[in-house]
Amino acid sequence: MAVEQAAGPARGRTLVRNIGLLLSGDLGAPVLEADALLIEDGRIAAIGRSAELAGHGPAHSVIDAHGSAVSPGLVDSHVHPVIGDWTPRQNQIGWIESCLNGGVTTMISAGEVHLPGRPKDIIGLKALAITAQRAFLNARPAGVKVLAGAPVLEQGMVESDFAELAAAGVTLLGEVGLGSVKTGYEAQRMVAWARRHGIQSTIHTGGPSIPGSGLIDKDTVLEADADVIGHINGGHTALSEAHVCELCERSSRAIEIVHNGNERVAIAAAQAARDLGQLHRVILGTDSPAGSGVQPLGILRLISLLASLGRIPAAQAIALATGNTARIRGLDAGLIEVGRAADLVFLDRAQHTAGRDLLHSIELGDIPGIGGVMIDGAMRCGRSRNTPPAERVPEVLGH
Repeated sequence: MAVEQAAGPARGRTLVRNIGLLLSGDLGAPVLEADALLIEDGRIAAIGRSAELAGHGPAHSVIDAHGSAVSPGLVDSHVHPVIGDWTPRQNQIGWIESCLNGGVTTMISAGEVHLPGRPKDIIGLKALAITAQRAFLNARPAGVKVLAGAPVLEQGMVESDFAELAAAGVTLLGEVGLGSVKTGYEAQRMVAWARRHGIQSTIHTGGPSIPGSGLIDKDTVLEADADVIGHINGGHTALSEAHVCELCERSSRAIEIVHNGNERVAIAAAQAARDLGQLHRVILGTDSPAGSGVQPLGILRLISLLASLGRIPAAQAIALATGNTARIRGLDAGLIEVGRAADLVFLDRAQHTAGRDLLHSIELGDIPGIGGVMIDGAMRCGRSRNTPPAERVPEVLGH
């Protein structure tokens, strides 16, 4: 199990040059006219042309992208971590590190619901949330940033409970509907309390996923008014396409599409958001670990699904899993912008794909090959062991 204690970002200056395609993560301008990045102390310091950035002074290290593409690190908006890099749901060790090999640099918890014996009393659920938040802050599996500590709502909680959680550093609620609070009016009051104290909420959408959960229909979702319509395409069982499209139309909240849901409804939701001019609301997650297992390439496969069958341009589909999520979740990564954390993925078209280039291959339904992943300016993995081999991979040249 690869676990690294939380440490500061990579120190010094790194020049990334010879980038063939620089993907910004910004839905409105997904491709940047640049072929180089300058990274200082783990953050993006400058974006431009190689010759121009070389004039900023000597770099401590140089990474030659050899014409491969660079995108922001992918963000999985919906995971269910427990402790470290182990999941009891599948009794699997190393699942987070495996997702790193799928380009994921940040994960966001939708509740630590798979903990055996998960406490459901109010004191216990608060203790679990604070423990999870602290544990993943202090130890990042394989360097991946896991935003954890997402308590599930239970009946009897009062506003002071949310104030206490917020003061302790908790910023997320687990999926509304996985606990004893299941009606829209109960959830609405607690979601409002959470929002008042800076805690973002997500609601379960669709049929039950684990024992104790139940159907959350469109009317409950609308009444609860959580910040994120969690797995709008079901986790696993979806609402009807008509009801999903109604949620897109009648709610202004984030639209979360997940890998472990209904693929047909995923496409319908994305296309509804696009047709409404609301594609900026769409974010992507896996909803794993789950009954269907762990999907290290789940975000890449969602990008490919939406680009190939959903007819969303590949560069924009990548933005759904990066910049969109960063803005909705308040992250300092997810976009290629000066001042942002240098969480990057080096990727290229997979060897022997029919696509003429990276973006075309994704739009044909293939996933890309990953040649390396960087978090906070430090390379965390080289050529991915999980993706097909990339045609071109970066090379660390040293000083």
